[in-house]
Amino acid sequence: MSENQHHIIQKVAVEAIQNELTSLKVLPSFIQNDFIKAIEIILASEGRVVLTGIGKSAIIAQKISATMNSTGQPALFMHAADAIHGDLGMIQKNDVIIAISKSGNTPEIKALAPLLKQFGNTLVAIVGNMNSELAKMADLVIDTTVDKEACPNNLAPTTSTTAQLIMGDAIAVSLLQLRNFSGQDFSKYHPGGALGKKLYLKCEEIATRNAKPQVLPTDPWKKVIVTITESRLGATAVIDNQNNILGIVTDGDIRRMLNKFEDFSHLTAQNIMSMNPLTIDAESLAAKAGNYMQEKKITQLIVTKNNQYLGLIHLHDLYSEGII
Repeated sequence: MSENQHHIIQKVAVEAIQNELTSLKVLPSFIQNDFIKAIEIILASEGRVVLTGIGKSAIIAQKISATMNSTGQPALFMHAADAIHGDLGMIQKNDVIIAISKSGNTPEIKALAPLLKQFGNTLVAIVGNMNSELAKMADLVIDTTVDKEACPNNLAPTTSTTAQLIMGDAIAVSLLQLRNFSGQDFSKYHPGGALGKKLYLKCEEIATRNAKPQVLPTDPWKKVIVTITESRLGATAVIDNQNNILGIVTDGDIRRMLNKFEDFSHLTAQNIMSMNPLTIDAESLAAKAGNYMQEKKITQLIVTKNNQYLGLIHLHDLYSEGII
């Protein structure tokens, strides 16, 4: 690929992004009474939010539905084409329906809107044409009109679908904040994967899976090195007979010992260790430990439980878990 082609690609991509950003700047002005009323009705409803659309708007509706479900608002997606062939049975008495369309005049949407009205549910339109049939039939209308698509032919849904997505996110975020939906609540809906682990995985779970390297302050330096090597954590805690933490010996401390002393025969753990090591409570989230280790530029962290030595976690543990 030539340098000229590289330049063209970069130029076109940047223009597309800039065009979308420019067109989307109007969206905050569309947060008006109907948006507020829609949020109030959803909050007061004992039902779900049913999102529907056709074409690219249907894909946006699916994403908004997923976002709502993951943030505490029960929601489901109903394809507009399937709705008029039986899927209307999905709608229950207290559900709030959100129909998404750029034109608001597609045949499927025009056929669906009056059918939805027959059910007596609140119909909210997220629409890019305020004079459309959908806008006229909806109980509440949220405007997502954009002046042009990022597509150079002003045809392919690009900026318009981004506007729909942003407005859907605004609805979801408004709902979760008004419900005081917390990080702990969020973790209940995301138990799997790295995101879930950030929200629920605790330091204790990692530390107890690892070896528990420990030496007494009077143990000779050779035992210290063997303990560090066997644990594969790059460090060992130095504790007393009551399991109180006195210090830590890391690979770095061993290297400093080699540079500092000519004769090692008399050295014990207390001669090598770093005193007042950084610690974290077993109940703390592993994500917090990762942030702490990165901030302090260390690779091991002592985990305590009831102020007693529980074990070690290594920065690599957090990489393995996908937390960092």
